[in-house]
Amino acid sequence: MFWNQIKTAILLASLSALLFLLGFWIGGNQGLMVMFVFSMIMNFAMYFWSDKLVLSMYRAQPLDPVIHKRIYDIVGELCEHARIPMPKLWFIETSMANAFATGRNPQHASVAVTRGLLEILDENEVRGVLAHELGHVKNRDILIATIAATIATAIGYVAHMLQWTVLLGGRSDKDRGNAWGALIAALIMPLAATLIQLAISRSREYLADESGADFAGDPLALASALEKLSNENRSQHIRPESTAQTASASLFIVYPFSGGGILSLFSTHPPMEKRIARLRGMAKKYR
Repeated sequence: MFWNQIKTAILLASLSALLFLLGFWIGGNQGLMVMFVFSMIMNFAMYFWSDKLVLSMYRAQPLDPVIHKRIYDIVGELCEHARIPMPKLWFIETSMANAFATGRNPQHASVAVTRGLLEILDENEVRGVLAHELGHVKNRDILIATIAATIATAIGYVAHMLQWTVLLGGRSDKDRGNAWGALIAALIMPLAATLIQLAISRSREYLADESGADFAGDPLALASALEKLSNENRSQHIRPESTAQTASASLFIVYPFSGGGILSLFSTHPPMEKRIARLRGMAKKYR
């Protein structure tokens, strides 16, 4: 768990360095300051409003406390173990079997589950999934993911500006270096930023698995839930409905789109087989 935290810090620092390097390349010290202010404004906006955007995107409704009293009880118990406030609980009317957490901090957190998830998992498995999502809340993963996505997006915009600056001859090679080098950097840096952002997301998924297993005291329940959800997700590509949006795919406990081989480099989630194997390995200390 400690290594995942250190890894995330290093990756976030790398993202920030890419952004500031691009800013400096375009405008020297002034460009560096502009990129800093730009990234702070974007982070501020996403910090306060990203949760509302994603919940409205999926037309989430408050989870009925009467119909789903048992879920409220489970979340309350898990929150005591995790020592965090009770989050708002939401329901998404879709056959897609999945769940996600959102919110800028534990005091403003939300956890959403889909109809499909509640239909295919038993109570212990649902408990494991909810513990995983509360792990995200406890570890402030939504804030970290938002910052990473914002910086990566900013790098993409700035790199695009740099490309046009070079192509239109708007920079002095004498002062700014080789134009071809700048153009290559403008093409490579957005890809590097995306890969770093995705590595951060995968690292936080492993951490949430570990935290969730610890809160629930039952890694095997989460492992079983992940296996069922993964199988159901694959069948959704044959069956009709795919509610997930690409922009928010990283939030879900199971990546809602298919992909393998080289495409796994661009996945927001670690390989499911590795997640399940790690959880089964953790189970030994709970026996």
